[in-house]
Amino acid sequence: MALYKNYSKNEKGRQYFRNGSIMFLLVILVLATLFPIYYMIMSSFGNPVESGAASYSLIMKHPTLASYRFFFDYSKYSFRWILNSFLVAGVVTASNVIFATAAGYAFSKLRFRGNKVLFSILLVSMMIPYQVTQVPLYILIVNVLKMDNTYSALIAPGLVSAYNVFLAKQFIGSLPTEIIEASKIEGCSQFKLLARIIMPLSKTVMAVMAINTFMNNWNTFFWPFLVTKTEQMQTIQVGLKNFSFANTTFFSPMMAGATISALPMFILFFALQRYFLEGVTVGAVKG
Repeated sequence: MALYKNYSKNEKGRQYFRNGSIMFLLVILVLATLFPIYYMIMSSFGNPVESGAASYSLIMKHPTLASYRFFFDYSKYSFRWILNSFLVAGVVTASNVIFATAAGYAFSKLRFRGNKVLFSILLVSMMIPYQVTQVPLYILIVNVLKMDNTYSALIAPGLVSAYNVFLAKQFIGSLPTEIIEASKIEGCSQFKLLARIIMPLSKTVMAVMAINTFMNNWNTFFWPFLVTKTEQMQTIQVGLKNFSFANTTFFSPMMAGATISALPMFILFFALQRYFLEGVTVGAVKG
Protein backbone atom coordinates (compact mmCIF):
# COMPACT_ATOMS: atom_id res chain seq x y z
CA MET A 1 0.00 0.00 0.00
CA ALA A 2 1.39 3.39 -0.99
CA LEU A 3 2.26 5.85 1.74
CA TYR A 4 0.27 8.60 0.02
CA LYS A 5 -3.08 7.88 -1.62
CA ASN A 6 -5.76 10.01 -3.20
CA TYR A 7 -9.24 9.68 -1.71
CA SER A 8 -12.59 10.78 -3.04
CA LYS A 9 -14.68 13.39 -1.25
CA ASN A 10 -16.79 10.66 0.32
CA GLU A 11 -13.72 9.03 1.86
CA LYS A 12 -12.36 12.04 3.75
CA GLY A 13 -12.88 10.25 7.07
CA ARG A 14 -10.73 7.33 5.98
CA GLN A 15 -8.10 9.73 4.70
CA TYR A 16 -7.89 11.62 8.01
CA PHE A 17 -7.76 8.39 10.01
CA ARG A 18 -5.05 6.89 7.81
CA ASN A 19 -2.88 10.01 7.70
CA GLY A 20 -3.37 10.59 11.41
CA SER A 21 -2.29 7.02 12.19
CA ILE A 22 0.82 7.40 10.04
CA MET A 23 1.72 10.70 11.71
CA PHE A 24 1.20 9.20 15.16
CA LEU A 25 3.53 6.27 14.41
CA LEU A 26 6.16 8.61 12.94
CA VAL A 27 6.04 10.84 16.00
CA ILE A 28 6.48 7.80 18.27
CA LEU A 29 9.49 6.66 16.24
CA VAL A 30 11.03 10.15 16.34
CA LEU A 31 10.56 10.42 20.11
CA ALA A 32 12.03 6.95 20.66
CA THR A 33 15.05 7.91 18.55
CA LEU A 34 15.65 11.30 20.14
CA PHE A 35 14.98 10.36 23.76
CA PRO A 36 18.44 8.79 24.47
CA ILE A 37 20.12 11.88 22.99
CA TYR A 38 17.91 14.20 25.03
CA TYR A 39 18.56 12.25 28.23
CA MET A 40 22.32 12.22 27.59
CA ILE A 41 22.46 16.00 27.09
CA MET A 42 20.14 16.70 30.03
CA SER A 43 22.13 14.43 32.37
CA SER A 44 25.40 16.12 31.36
CA PHE A 45 24.24 19.28 33.14
CA GLY A 46 23.80 17.49 36.45
CA ASN A 47 25.93 17.83 39.57
CA PRO A 48 29.12 15.71 39.40
CA VAL A 49 29.01 15.18 43.18
CA GLU A 50 25.97 12.95 42.71
CA SER A 51 28.20 10.14 41.46
CA GLY A 52 26.35 6.95 40.81
CA ALA A 53 23.10 8.47 42.05
CA ALA A 54 21.38 9.42 38.83
CA SER A 55 17.99 10.93 39.58
CA TYR A 56 16.54 9.79 36.24
CA SER A 57 14.58 13.01 36.06
CA LEU A 58 13.39 14.12 32.63
CA ILE A 59 13.68 17.81 33.48
CA MET A 60 16.81 19.73 34.48
CA LYS A 61 16.13 21.24 37.89
CA HIS A 62 19.48 22.88 38.61
CA PRO A 63 21.55 22.89 35.38
CA THR A 64 25.28 23.44 35.81
CA LEU A 65 28.45 23.12 33.75
CA ALA A 66 30.33 21.56 36.67
CA SER A 67 30.25 18.11 35.10
CA TYR A 68 31.98 19.42 31.97
CA ARG A 69 34.71 20.98 34.11
CA PHE A 70 34.93 17.75 36.09
CA PHE A 71 35.39 15.78 32.85
CA PHE A 72 38.40 17.83 31.76
CA ASP A 73 39.87 18.07 35.27
CA TYR A 74 39.43 14.39 36.09
CA SER A 75 42.36 13.25 33.95
CA LYS A 76 45.25 15.18 32.45
CA TYR A 77 44.64 13.18 29.26
CA SER A 78 41.02 14.29 28.73
CA PHE A 79 41.98 16.57 25.84
CA ARG A 80 44.37 13.89 24.59
CA TRP A 81 41.48 11.42 24.26
CA ILE A 82 39.68 13.80 21.90
CA LEU A 83 42.84 14.49 19.89
CA ASN A 84 43.54 10.76 19.62
CA SER A 85 40.05 10.17 18.25
CA PHE A 86 40.45 12.95 15.68
CA LEU A 87 43.88 11.67 14.65
CA VAL A 88 42.84 8.02 14.27
CA ALA A 89 39.53 8.77 12.56
CA GLY A 90 41.12 11.38 10.28
CA VAL A 91 44.01 9.18 9.11
CA VAL A 92 41.77 6.14 8.58
CA THR A 93 39.26 8.25 6.65
CA ALA A 94 41.88 9.75 4.34
CA SER A 95 43.45 6.34 3.76
CA ASN A 96 40.11 4.72 2.92
CA VAL A 97 39.11 7.45 0.50
CA ILE A 98 42.41 7.24 -1.41
CA PHE A 99 42.99 3.48 -1.44
CA ALA A 100 39.35 2.47 -1.87
CA THR A 101 38.94 4.84 -4.82
CA ALA A 102 42.11 3.50 -6.43
CA ALA A 103 41.04 -0.11 -5.87
CA GLY A 104 37.53 0.61 -7.14
CA TYR A 105 38.99 2.12 -10.31
CA ALA A 106 41.23 -0.90 -10.81
CA PHE A 107 38.39 -3.41 -10.35
CA SER A 108 35.92 -1.52 -12.55
CA LYS A 109 37.99 -0.11 -15.41
CA LEU A 110 41.22 -2.12 -15.64
CA ARG A 111 41.38 -5.59 -17.15
CA PHE A 112 43.96 -7.83 -15.50
CA ARG A 113 44.24 -11.51 -14.70
CA GLY A 114 42.35 -12.48 -11.57
CA ASN A 115 40.17 -9.35 -11.51
CA LYS A 116 36.88 -11.16 -10.93
CA VAL A 117 38.43 -13.69 -8.56
CA LEU A 118 39.96 -11.01 -6.34
CA PHE A 119 36.74 -9.03 -6.30
CA SER A 120 34.79 -12.16 -5.37
CA ILE A 121 37.18 -12.75 -2.47
CA LEU A 122 36.61 -9.15 -1.44
CA LEU A 123 32.84 -9.68 -1.43
CA VAL A 124 33.20 -12.87 0.60
CA SER A 125 35.28 -11.01 3.19
CA MET A 126 32.36 -8.60 3.67
CA MET A 127 30.21 -11.50 4.82
CA ILE A 128 32.54 -12.41 7.69
CA PRO A 129 31.34 -10.85 10.98
CA TYR A 130 33.64 -8.23 12.42
CA GLN A 131 33.85 -10.07 15.75
CA VAL A 132 35.26 -13.21 14.11
CA THR A 133 38.42 -11.41 12.97
CA GLN A 134 39.19 -9.75 16.30
CA VAL A 135 41.08 -12.65 17.91
CA PRO A 136 43.50 -13.35 14.99
CA LEU A 137 43.90 -9.60 14.41
CA TYR A 138 44.70 -9.04 18.07
CA ILE A 139 47.28 -11.87 18.03
CA LEU A 140 48.88 -10.39 14.90
CA ILE A 141 49.04 -6.80 16.16
CA VAL A 142 49.90 -7.44 19.81
CA ASN A 143 51.78 -10.74 19.99
CA VAL A 144 53.46 -10.95 16.58
CA LEU A 145 54.10 -7.34 15.53
CA LYS A 146 54.33 -5.92 19.10
CA MET A 147 52.40 -2.81 18.07
CA ASP A 148 50.05 -2.57 21.05
CA ASN A 149 49.48 0.81 22.72
CA THR A 150 50.59 2.72 19.60
CA TYR A 151 48.87 4.79 16.94
CA SER A 152 49.86 2.14 14.41
CA ALA A 153 47.78 -0.45 16.25
CA LEU A 154 44.78 1.87 16.24
CA ILE A 155 45.10 2.88 12.59
CA ALA A 156 46.54 -0.08 10.65
CA PRO A 157 43.54 -2.48 10.79
CA GLY A 158 41.22 0.15 9.29
CA LEU A 159 43.41 1.60 6.52
CA VAL A 160 40.99 0.33 3.87
CA SER A 161 37.69 -1.53 4.11
CA ALA A 162 36.11 -3.97 1.66
CA TYR A 163 32.80 -2.10 1.83
CA ASN A 164 34.38 1.16 0.66
CA VAL A 165 36.13 -0.64 -2.20
CA PHE A 166 32.76 -2.11 -3.19
CA LEU A 167 31.11 1.33 -3.13
CA ALA A 168 33.90 2.87 -5.21
CA LYS A 169 33.83 0.01 -7.71
CA GLN A 170 30.07 0.29 -8.19
CA PHE A 171 30.17 4.05 -8.69
CA ILE A 172 33.26 4.26 -10.91
CA GLY A 173 31.91 1.40 -13.02
CA SER A 174 29.03 3.69 -14.05
CA LEU A 175 31.39 6.37 -15.43
CA PRO A 176 31.72 6.48 -19.26
CA THR A 177 34.65 4.39 -20.47
CA GLU A 178 35.09 6.79 -23.40
CA ILE A 179 36.49 9.44 -21.03
CA ILE A 180 39.22 7.06 -19.88
CA GLU A 181 40.06 5.96 -23.42
CA ALA A 182 40.28 9.57 -24.60
CA SER A 183 42.62 10.41 -21.72
CA LYS A 184 44.88 7.48 -22.57
CA ILE A 185 45.04 8.60 -26.20
CA GLU A 186 46.21 12.00 -24.98
CA GLY A 187 49.07 10.27 -23.16
CA CYS A 188 47.67 10.42 -19.62
CA SER A 189 49.26 7.89 -17.26
CA GLN A 190 47.20 5.73 -14.93
CA PHE A 191 48.18 7.83 -11.92
CA LYS A 192 47.25 11.12 -13.61
CA LEU A 193 44.06 9.54 -14.92
CA LEU A 194 43.09 8.52 -11.38
CA ALA A 195 44.03 11.85 -9.80
CA ARG A 196 42.72 14.24 -12.47
CA ILE A 197 39.81 12.39 -14.05
CA ILE A 198 38.42 9.62 -11.83
CA MET A 199 38.66 11.32 -8.43
CA PRO A 200 37.07 14.63 -9.49
CA LEU A 201 34.20 12.70 -11.08
CA SER A 202 33.83 10.52 -7.98
CA LYS A 203 33.46 13.28 -5.41
CA THR A 204 30.02 12.04 -4.38
CA VAL A 205 31.06 8.50 -3.49
CA MET A 206 34.30 9.76 -1.94
CA ALA A 207 32.30 12.09 0.32
CA VAL A 208 30.00 9.22 1.32
CA MET A 209 32.99 7.00 2.11
CA ALA A 210 34.62 9.77 4.14
CA ILE A 211 31.50 10.44 6.21
CA ASN A 212 30.72 6.80 6.96
CA THR A 213 34.34 5.90 7.71
CA PHE A 214 34.88 8.88 10.02
CA MET A 215 31.68 8.14 11.94
CA ASN A 216 32.47 4.44 12.33
CA ASN A 217 36.03 5.04 13.54
CA TRP A 218 35.08 7.92 15.82
CA ASN A 219 32.43 5.82 17.56
CA THR A 220 34.34 2.55 17.76
CA PHE A 221 35.14 1.25 21.24
CA PHE A 222 36.08 -2.42 21.16
CA TRP A 223 39.32 -2.35 19.14
CA PRO A 224 40.87 0.73 20.85
CA PHE A 225 39.94 -0.85 24.19
CA LEU A 226 41.83 -4.03 23.24
CA VAL A 227 45.09 -2.49 22.03
CA THR A 228 45.54 0.47 24.41
CA LYS A 229 47.08 0.04 27.85
CA THR A 230 47.56 3.61 29.09
CA GLU A 231 45.21 6.57 29.37
CA GLN A 232 47.54 8.56 27.12
CA MET A 233 46.72 6.41 24.08
CA GLN A 234 42.99 5.99 24.68
CA THR A 235 40.37 7.50 22.42
CA ILE A 236 37.39 9.43 23.76
CA GLN A 237 35.09 6.41 23.64
CA VAL A 238 37.50 4.30 25.69
CA GLY A 239 38.33 7.20 28.00
CA LEU A 240 34.72 7.41 29.14
CA LYS A 241 35.03 4.04 30.87
CA ASN A 242 37.43 5.64 33.38
CA PHE A 243 34.42 7.30 35.01
CA SER A 244 32.87 3.95 35.94
CA PHE A 245 34.07 1.85 38.85
CA ALA A 246 32.95 -1.32 40.60
CA ASN A 247 31.10 0.53 43.38
CA THR A 248 30.19 3.85 41.82
CA THR A 249 29.95 5.78 38.57
CA PHE A 250 30.50 9.46 37.89
CA PHE A 251 27.26 9.58 35.93
CA SER A 252 26.95 13.25 34.97
CA PRO A 253 30.64 13.69 34.00
CA MET A 254 30.38 10.54 31.88
CA MET A 255 27.32 11.99 30.13
CA ALA A 256 29.21 15.25 29.65
CA GLY A 257 32.03 13.35 27.96
CA ALA A 258 29.53 11.43 25.84
CA THR A 259 27.93 14.70 24.76
CA ILE A 260 31.33 16.11 23.81
CA SER A 261 32.15 12.96 21.84
CA ALA A 262 28.79 13.12 20.03
CA LEU A 263 29.13 16.80 19.13
CA PRO A 264 31.36 16.24 16.04
CA MET A 265 28.84 13.69 14.75
CA PHE A 266 25.98 16.18 15.12
CA ILE A 267 27.95 18.84 13.26
CA LEU A 268 29.00 16.38 10.57
CA PHE A 269 25.46 15.15 10.01
CA PHE A 270 23.75 18.55 9.77
CA ALA A 271 26.53 20.00 7.60
CA LEU A 272 26.67 17.05 5.18
CA GLN A 273 23.20 15.50 5.41
CA ARG A 274 22.84 15.70 1.62
CA TYR A 275 25.67 13.18 1.28
CA PHE A 276 24.10 10.98 3.96
CA LEU A 277 20.97 10.70 1.80
CA GLU A 278 23.04 10.04 -1.33
CA GLY A 279 24.90 7.32 0.57
CA VAL A 280 21.69 5.31 0.83
CA THR A 281 21.59 4.70 -2.94
CA VAL A 282 25.17 5.19 -4.14
CA GLY A 283 25.99 1.51 -3.70
CA ALA A 284 23.03 0.52 -5.86
CA VAL A 285 24.49 2.01 -9.04
CA LYS A 286 24.85 -0.71 -11.63
CA GLY A 287 28.49 -1.49 -12.37
